[in-house]
Amino acid sequence: MFGISIAIGITPEMLPMIVTACLSRGSIAMGKAKTIVKSLNSIQNFGTMDILCTDKTGTLTQDEIILERHLDVNGKEDLHVLKYAFLNSYYQTGLKNILDTSIITRTLELAEDKKYLDNLELHYLKVDEVPFDFNRKRMSVLVKSLKNEKVTLITKGAVEEIINVCSKIYLDGKVVPLDKKITKKVLNKVREFSEEGMRVVAIASKKSTSEAIGKLSVADEKEMTLIGYLTFLDPPKDSAEDAIKKLHNLGVAVKILTGDNPLVTKSVCAKVGIPYQKILLGQEISKMSDEELAIEVEKTDIFAKLSPDQKARIIAILRKNGHVVGYMGDGINDAPAMKIADVSISVDTAVDIAKETANIILLEKDLNVLATGIIEGRKTHANINKYIKITVASNFGNILSVMIASVMLPFIPMAPVQIIFLNLIYDICCGAIPWDNVDKETIESPPKWDHKSIWKFMLWFGITSSIIDVMTFCLLFFLILPKSVGKETFTKISDYHNLLSKEQQTLFKSMFW
Repeated sequence: MFGISIAIGITPEMLPMIVTACLSRGSIAMGKAKTIVKSLNSIQNFGTMDILCTDKTGTLTQDEIILERHLDVNGKEDLHVLKYAFLNSYYQTGLKNILDTSIITRTLELAEDKKYLDNLELHYLKVDEVPFDFNRKRMSVLVKSLKNEKVTLITKGAVEEIINVCSKIYLDGKVVPLDKKITKKVLNKVREFSEEGMRVVAIASKKSTSEAIGKLSVADEKEMTLIGYLTFLDPPKDSAEDAIKKLHNLGVAVKILTGDNPLVTKSVCAKVGIPYQKILLGQEISKMSDEELAIEVEKTDIFAKLSPDQKARIIAILRKNGHVVGYMGDGINDAPAMKIADVSISVDTAVDIAKETANIILLEKDLNVLATGIIEGRKTHANINKYIKITVASNFGNILSVMIASVMLPFIPMAPVQIIFLNLIYDICCGAIPWDNVDKETIESPPKWDHKSIWKFMLWFGITSSIIDVMTFCLLFFLILPKSVGKETFTKISDYHNLLSKEQQTLFKSMFW
């Protein structure tokens, strides 16, 4: 019974309750900031996070993309480009992203004044398509005109990817071969828009036949004609710059992982205060070994033109380098990285799969709640660590004292029920720890779980308390208690049996207990 009591006494049995209370307190604090915490354990990971990787669109930006212009290759407004963009976006069967929504909305707005754009869906019928994927970065639809039965393949996607499948270009009212000189001119024009912070999407088309219906494949995306491009504006959130400053002050590095154009990314990063001197592209990453990438990820803050698998690979390597990594995203392409990250964050406007994968969901566009979450996570970590250190040191010291006294004294110094009762009273007092204050120094930098510090704390404070306990035992045994039963003092332990009668020994033990 005594041995079982010793085992119970040395165990921090209130740890699950303390951990749950600390995490629940953090969850409540974040809930007041309009944040949903789906996994309580993520709060502690939030606090220990030292790198936050984030997608750009919809997280740092307002996720309110506006179609600014629909242009031919010379940079002039062209309704023909918008018409083909609308047919592509309207008829795709996949999940319509914010670009598609913006194209459709803008076309319907202009259709009130431009009859050329009115009821396009009633004049064309979709007969086939090639869905979007993150490797091609484009998607195609095959449409048939109900007026003249002509079949046209319309492709929309990233400028570089569209140019790769084009051999001709619609220039000054006629179709001409797409040579290197014209390609360079087009890319320079696109670069100008990108440097202004605009996203650019290219539109291409080619004539097809009814024979292609039901047989359309990626192989058909060739020998196309570039007809123009669309420019979109997606400004950064008002709170982004302030939130990133707070994260830096808390010792959290911010890295951008995006599939977008590097020039657009650079423009947005300049507005929110993220260093943009070095940008690593997806095509460069694909050529690197894990060892080489492990070095580059430490020196680079912006990664552009990434595929979903490359995002996940970067997160995995950062974790392998010893970092606690968070990832914030809102799209389908962010899901693989969110699954690998230590803590995943999404926003209320995200797609369902991103919100399902996320540990934490921000219900408002204010990113300052990220800093609140980190602070709450660090308070949680500090208070849990505080309980473990205090309890382990105290329990170790108490049990060590009892065991030493059991060896020294001719009787058990504390009854099993006393040990358990003392432990219960102590644990009840520790129930206030989750609401304890935390020093500012503790939350200024990411905490690291250091088991060695627990051992040091336990040995120093546990042994120190045991020394005091043993001195108290000696004082009671050799001086105070002998006088209470009519003896002067004890000079050695055997005096207990030699100098005391059975009745006095019983009285002695009852006074000890």
